[in-house]
Amino acid sequence: MKKSKFGKILGKLLGATLLANVVLFIVFFFDLDGKLLYYVVEPFLKKHYDNMERKDVLKDSGYDVFKYEKAPYDM
Repeated sequence: MKKSKFGKILGKLLGATLLANVVLFIVFFFDLDGKLLYYVVEPFLKKHYDNMERKDVLKDSGYDVFKYEKAPYDM
């Protein structure tokens, strides 16, 4: 018995859809996207942004916050 071309294409499309659904369910069930972000992306971003040069906005702001003594209640 010969299958039609349309039936073969529909079967392959249905199989690919089912496979994609299973893969997405596994990613959701084991929270793999969150683990990827926590263990791979976040350390990379922390390393990158913690080593950036930043200007001290308090010293360049025009306010004289360093001119006066500390208040007695500031410890």
